[in-house]
Amino acid sequence: MKQRGLFKETAVLVGACGCLFAAFCLFHAPRFAPGEGYVFFLGQSSSAGQVTSELPFLDKLRLFEVGGESTRYAGDCRAELERRFSAELRFTEEACGIVNYYYFSPQLGEGILLEGRTVNLHIAVGKETTAVGSPLIFGGY
Repeated sequence: MKQRGLFKETAVLVGACGCLFAAFCLFHAPRFAPGEGYVFFLGQSSSAGQVTSELPFLDKLRLFEVGGESTRYAGDCRAELERRFSAELRFTEEACGIVNYYYFSPQLGEGILLEGRTVNLHIAVGKETTAVGSPLIFGGY
C-alpha cells in the first residue's frame, strides 16, 4: 500500500514539473516563426549584444536577457504579420527603397517610445524581403 501511494505522489510531482516546464517553454518561445537569420538582441537596449540562431526555440530557452528579436522572410508578408499580431499601425517612413512600418501589438507587451508613440513591432519591406523585429529591428535589414 505504501508503495502505491509513493508511486502516485511521484507521478503527481513529475506531472507538475512537466506542466511547469511546458509553461516556461510557452512564455519563452520565439516571437516569430523561424526565418532567414533569426537574431536575438541581448540587454536592455536590445542592441548591446546579438546572438544569431539556427534553432530559435532552443536558443531562447538558454538566453535570459533577450531584449528583442528579429528575422527575415522572402517576399512581402507585412499584411500577414500585421494580422498575426493584431497590430495597430503607428507610423511609416521610407528610405532607400525600404518602407518601415511601426506598430503596437497588445500581444508583444510593452514597447519603446519612438517619435512620441509607443511601438513594439517593426516591419521593413524591401523589394524581395520582409524583415520583422520586436521592439525594433536593430542592425541591417
